[in-house]
Amino acid sequence: MSTRLARMSSPRFLVGMELCFLPAADGSKFHIQDDVFNHFGDGWDGAIFHPTCTFLTISAEWAYKQPDFVRYPGVGYHQRLKPDTLFGIARRLAREQALAEFELLLRCRIPRKAIENPRGVVSTRIRPPNQTIQPYDFGDDASKATCLWLEGWPELVADLAKRCPGRLVEWPRGSGKLVERWSNQTDSNQNKLTPSDDRWATRSKTYPGIAGTLAEQWAPVLFGEMRLAAE
Repeated sequence: MSTRLARMSSPRFLVGMELCFLPAADGSKFHIQDDVFNHFGDGWDGAIFHPTCTFLTISAEWAYKQPDFVRYPGVGYHQRLKPDTLFGIARRLAREQALAEFELLLRCRIPRKAIENPRGVVSTRIRPPNQTIQPYDFGDDASKATCLWLEGWPELVADLAKRCPGRLVEWPRGSGKLVERWSNQTDSNQNKLTPSDDRWATRSKTYPGIAGTLAEQWAPVLFGEMRLAAE
């Protein structure tokens, strides 16, 4: 499993993200291009993990079934697969591997850790998340249900005054029911991003409001422990 690692000192903090050994976008000298599992024993005080969600989400569930060439001649499914897309038993095996790696992150001996992922099979196959948050609750004009599995960290608390309201649309059309939609959503609740090679990178970015709240609420936990240890 490839990963992106970032290291901070005083206290030592680990951020792991499966990004195929990509270099740090900002050229950070604290960035480690390596497999995250090689660094569990490096003396970290806290960690936030962002494992790749491709095989953990509940999207494209149809691709886990065996292709039906009788019903869909020449294709096997209701839509054509991209050349590099896993399907059938290969995709099922990839999901099992992803779940096994997720469990390794949960079990690592870093005292405080968080694992972030969208809604998916982890909730039923391993355990439910401690909380599910939305970017709009932290001030960003976006909707993206984000699950957090926590150990040693407190749950994030949203400031109601910072909530970003969505635009009101009637959906379904003609129903008279008004629902909220945000800038990254269509009126029908679909993501606006069109298919592309870097779509995954755009969708995986952490929104500033969540990142800022995380720093504000979790950093004092670590620094508070350091002050107590020094007294």
